[in-house]
Amino acid sequence: MNKKMKFPPELIGAIRDGNTELLSALLKTGDGIIRQLDESEDRQWREALNLSIRLGNEDGMDTLLQGVKFDFRQIHEALLVAVDTNQPRVVKRLLDRLDQEKGNKMDVRSFSQAIFDHSIDNSQFAPGVTPLTLACQKDLYDIVSMLTQKGHGIPWPHKMSCACLECRNGRQYDLLKFSLSRINTYRGIASRAYLSITSDDAMLSAFSLSRELCKLSQKEPEFKPEYLSLEQLCQEFAVELLGMCRNQSEVTTILNSSGDENRDCSDEQAFEEGIPNLSRVRLAVKYNQKQFVAHPICQQVLSSIWCGNLSGWRGSRTIWKLFVALGIFLTMPFLCLIYWIAPKSKVGKILKIPVIKFLLHSASYLWFLITILLPGSRTSYRARSTWFGWFETLLFHLGFFWFECKEVWIEGLRSYFLDWWNFLDMMVLSMYLASFSLRVLIMLKAHFLCQDQNNTEGCVYFTQTVRDDWHQEDPQLVAEVLFAVTSMFSFTRLAYILPAHESLGTLQISIGKMIDDMMRFMFILMIIGTAFLCGINNVYVPYVISPQLGRFNETFRFLFWTMFGVVNENYVDMPQFVFAEFIGRVLYGIYTLVIVIVLLNMLIAMITNSFQKIEDDADVEWKFARSKLYLTYFREGLTMPVPFNIIPSPKAMCDCVKTIITAVSDTKYASCSLYYLSNIKQTDDNQLSYRRQVIGALVQRYIESARREFEEAKRKGNADTDTTQSDKIFQCPMSKQTFANITGL
Repeated sequence: MNKKMKFPPELIGAIRDGNTELLSALLKTGDGIIRQLDESEDRQWREALNLSIRLGNEDGMDTLLQGVKFDFRQIHEALLVAVDTNQPRVVKRLLDRLDQEKGNKMDVRSFSQAIFDHSIDNSQFAPGVTPLTLACQKDLYDIVSMLTQKGHGIPWPHKMSCACLECRNGRQYDLLKFSLSRINTYRGIASRAYLSITSDDAMLSAFSLSRELCKLSQKEPEFKPEYLSLEQLCQEFAVELLGMCRNQSEVTTILNSSGDENRDCSDEQAFEEGIPNLSRVRLAVKYNQKQFVAHPICQQVLSSIWCGNLSGWRGSRTIWKLFVALGIFLTMPFLCLIYWIAPKSKVGKILKIPVIKFLLHSASYLWFLITILLPGSRTSYRARSTWFGWFETLLFHLGFFWFECKEVWIEGLRSYFLDWWNFLDMMVLSMYLASFSLRVLIMLKAHFLCQDQNNTEGCVYFTQTVRDDWHQEDPQLVAEVLFAVTSMFSFTRLAYILPAHESLGTLQISIGKMIDDMMRFMFILMIIGTAFLCGINNVYVPYVISPQLGRFNETFRFLFWTMFGVVNENYVDMPQFVFAEFIGRVLYGIYTLVIVIVLLNMLIAMITNSFQKIEDDADVEWKFARSKLYLTYFREGLTMPVPFNIIPSPKAMCDCVKTIITAVSDTKYASCSLYYLSNIKQTDDNQLSYRRQVIGALVQRYIESARREFEEAKRKGNADTDTTQSDKIFQCPMSKQTFANITGL
């Protein structure tokens, strides 16, 4: 055992020729001694072992293993070669060799410590690549199953901000190796094989991993393309699994379970009676899984729920839908009265259908916009302003406030703030509340000042002063400005319903992306504009000859309107001061070139690019936006539109009484409740078992479908083993035992 062996020059030739006898003679295996290697010839011995594996010379590999003492790093690289060439039997032999020599003391995680090994820097495999991660990247199901059964695993990478000893040492030792190791680890975790074999629910695991990879692409912009490609791979895998559903029972099981039974129950309670909880769809929307939500199966389920019992709604003509919408708009108060009195009646049940609820709320919002357009209290005398000019608008806003409170109660505060439309609603309500408060303050102040006989001047100001004599900071002027801005935002809120129509919804999404581009563009414009503003203003400050230049606010106005070409360029002329005039003209000319020609055209290019991206994927973007709109009208308890929702209904009072009675009777019927809960737990266990069976069946169908595609492509002679997904999955047949490990059946 202590005798070291020199590398024979004829060894490589014997391996290439498959001459096992010569190979045994060179290694002197007949004496039964396993000889150690000379460290200076480590690379040659590795190449010899790897060559025998690549050539498929299993006898030669066995001879090498019998005659030479290979350490774990050399076996590690040999395992990588066996996985790379897809040889399950060789992988099994190498794993058995490790078990034979080290027993159970071999730490399989030590393979990941190759990041600290200088001796394999010339290896063809990247740092951090383990046999399991390589098998996962190639989607070799048999080998992945074999390695996981041997105890191999892929440790989840630490967070980027992790300051543990392992992460600190990895960054200090070799930052590039550390980063590449993380990338290769995520490539293994994001593979279809690893998700299928190691996850109880491969679809949910793909959701979570896709979300994490998207966050990592922002935290590590250096590797953003790699993370985004892996994120796209996870999304595609989830979509392909969904496409394997064959009947409505499987679709219902998949879409109505999120893997968390408590969350499933809470979601079910938050939806209208008769509407499934759609937990997985809601989770997909939360994780921004656009392709999954836009899948035809998912869209079919959402559309069927959206129309409810109105089976003819989807196939009806647009003119008929507009006629129904007009009828709901005109009869909205009567419909709300019927629902308030009898929510369980036939009309009440129709109003609970999501599409009718959507039309009812849209009609309510249109009535609100009409009240804004009506002439308000714009009189010259403050105390004579009528309440009716804005009291009906106050009722609508109270209804909106109560509606937002119920949304926060149903969705939760965190989920509520994930929707940007809710920020707009809060801003509109806050501004109108401020406007209303200022109006009430004026009326109260006028009342109390007129009661005071010693303050007749204040009473006259707040009751008889003409608008032209009001102070600039007068409260009613501020209130009217706030009301005007609120009106503008209220009309902007109408864009929320546009995703219900395909063409208008796509345009609404495009406008949102364009606004995002404009916000980023404004930052650059502000920097460059401020630079020229200071320069040009300082040129003309000592002279103050031009009425448009020399004062900061006037210079800003002049440069702002220059962008739109509506100012006179002669304002920069100063004939009495030639040098200052020359500098001013040069700065103004450069400003025109940079702002008007370069930056504005760059903005146009950015907007065009964003619009084109939306158009290229318009169908997915629109269906995703429409699905989010649909889900908001599936919720329970928001049927009554604004402002009728502020009136307590008999149904709400009955629900409140039931809640009180239930809370009081909890202790009285504790034993019955325990029996009921045990039955519920048994039902949940059965549902969980069936859900796992459905997931396993979907994985099996996915693999079988890819196998058929690969065999068909191979028969046609146009299969490309490097680019075809099916080829990556089926470079070898999957055994029944491997499938049993995947499905868990």
